[in-house]
Amino acid sequence: MSASTLSPAERLRHEGESLGARLPPLLVEAERVAATIVAGTHGRRRAGIGETFWQFRRYRSEDPVTVVDWRQSARSQHLFVREREWEAAQSVWLWRDGSANMDYASLPGLATKRRRASLIAIALASLLTRAGEKIALMGEARTPTSGRAAFRRIAASLAEEAGAPPAADSQPIARHARAVMFSDFFAPPGETASLMARLSSAQVHGVLVQVIDPAEEDFPFEGRIRFEAVNTRDEILLGRAESSRDAYRQNFLAHRETLAAEARRLGWTLLRHRTDHRPETALLSLYETVSAGLHRGDGARFAGLHVQPV
Repeated sequence: MSASTLSPAERLRHEGESLGARLPPLLVEAERVAATIVAGTHGRRRAGIGETFWQFRRYRSEDPVTVVDWRQSARSQHLFVREREWEAAQSVWLWRDGSANMDYASLPGLATKRRRASLIAIALASLLTRAGEKIALMGEARTPTSGRAAFRRIAASLAEEAGAPPAADSQPIARHARAVMFSDFFAPPGETASLMARLSSAQVHGVLVQVIDPAEEDFPFEGRIRFEAVNTRDEILLGRAESSRDAYRQNFLAHRETLAAEARRLGWTLLRHRTDHRPETALLSLYETVSAGLHRGDGARFAGLHVQPV
């Protein structure tokens, strides 16, 4: 089947999978080998459903009585639980903003923010499934699964150009999972911080991938320009747009730094990607960040401490 006969959704899925395939195979294999060694006979050093004893911990009210180790508890005035290492694949939950403002592209030949976010998310899903990880879409009533069937289902959903996925916080996510969220994150930073805080309370940490159009950062407009809000009827008319450039850029950077600070505080990473940059660069940085978070111990945080341009 030629590219010209593919539907837009099929073409986007194909591009996303191809993008993942173009990363150095050695890198993907090295990540998988490292994960296999860590997750082998010694487990992943995270409490779970493995077979190998890891540690004792104090009994918590939410624990069933059946997990109490009575022999260890008899040696103390407290109840103890025997924890085992988790040797199963980790789960990664993906979410791509489907709101109308993601359809923006400042130039005819430039990808919309929605399309670029979908492309990178699909490519990441391809890499994760090839590495044996379980994936799911945030907001969908499905548990994380692995394999090509899971990838094809998620890719088909992300490739849909119309409509928006369910809200990112509309479904509980298992503790210790990882989340990757794609958006321009132009909402007030407090809203995004509240979502991260709710997820972090369940030990869910992850990555915010801020996808922006170059015009949204550079503000190259000049002369008399009318700006219209996407979701409302609000509009601003500037007689000399260039006179507002410096103030706009300062506000833009302040917004991003506030979001980055909230992400750092909650143990998340903020990556940013412009649609006029190569998607391979963003995918490589994102995959390395997610892989590092997956294969560290319980309570580990993602490595990024600053906004990373990709």
